[in-house]
Amino acid sequence: MSNREAKQKPIRARRTTTIVDAASWRERIENKPIVVRATRRVVTHGFGVWSALSTLFTKQLGWYPRVEPYVGYGTEAYSRLICRTVRAPERREAGVLMRGIRGMLTVPAPHTHVRITVDRRPLETVQIGTSEAYDPIDPSRDQPSSFAISDDAGYLDLVAEHHMTPGIHQVSYSVERRPDVTAPLFTIPSEAQVGIISDVDDTIMVTQAPTLWKAAYNLLFLNPRKRAVVPGMNVLYSKIADLFPDAPFFYLSTSPWNVETSIRHFIRYQGYPEGPLLLRDLDPRPKTFIPSGVQHKLEFAEQLMADFPRMRFILIGDDGQKDPTTYATIAKRYPGRVICIGIRQLTPKEASVVPAMQIAGMTTTQPIPVTDVPVFTGTTGSNLMKTMLPYLRHNV
Repeated sequence: MSNREAKQKPIRARRTTTIVDAASWRERIENKPIVVRATRRVVTHGFGVWSALSTLFTKQLGWYPRVEPYVGYGTEAYSRLICRTVRAPERREAGVLMRGIRGMLTVPAPHTHVRITVDRRPLETVQIGTSEAYDPIDPSRDQPSSFAISDDAGYLDLVAEHHMTPGIHQVSYSVERRPDVTAPLFTIPSEAQVGIISDVDDTIMVTQAPTLWKAAYNLLFLNPRKRAVVPGMNVLYSKIADLFPDAPFFYLSTSPWNVETSIRHFIRYQGYPEGPLLLRDLDPRPKTFIPSGVQHKLEFAEQLMADFPRMRFILIGDDGQKDPTTYATIAKRYPGRVICIGIRQLTPKEASVVPAMQIAGMTTTQPIPVTDVPVFTGTTGSNLMKTMLPYLRHNV
């Protein structure tokens, strides 16, 4: 096949039920008590009203849809592509570094037609079902299309089937009246044996997440370029990347997709190995509501375990957001799939442990998990390097 033919041959893609639009069955709204169901329906209805009104208002301002592309990942046989369509002024560009408060005020552009290419090869999508991911498949709609349509919150979550060489590829997204936007696609070798799942908040970037108002300020108002790096963690990650050259890095955060660009810039500027960002859906889901931080990380870990069934993972987090318990749960659910756990310990200042709390024996951090998997701890990347790296060199 010539290069020209390869570029023109469409790539088949299907919508997929993942953590972006559907949580595990335990969290579905029909499995909740009646009071919880009623409350969540009120909130989701209220969000729907806000979304409709904000859409009308931005239309009056002359705003129209654009695409916010997110980093994709996959193997030689398939790719998982995620983006979101939002409404924006004519001159607003995608992927521009901005303060979190501007990202949080993003207005979704639902049901927008998006044309997608991977390395200039067009995607041919197949629509499954008539509305939401849990609906029965409607065979009459199982027809190919040259575009994909974003959902009620503006998200597009597709799995593309293709043959692609390992490495970093480019995905291009196009909507009417806007220039094309691109995002990297990390194609991971199917034979890769090791992967790294890393938390973001207070693991690689100081956010003081245990203290709500400090975390909110850092997320919403702090200049993204002034966010502090956790000392030594970028060096630790670089050394792990040197040990395992084919190992992908997956970054998990309880921050919403609205600030994906800000976190991605931070990872690049601070010299961390680049990789897909797996963030949280801020908008209430019609059937599952907003996932908790623990639920969010467990869902993504389960997704990655399924995506890469032969891969074993190094889990790195901190003791300020229940990462010890979450990672211990992952290790228990998937025996043999977790190589080790690294826990960055927050300092008392970061955890905001005031004297009164210390006297009462209270803390905002979690103890080290009880698990059969080796657990390494330290307040900095340098501390973790002293114990974790020798173990990885001699036991993996």
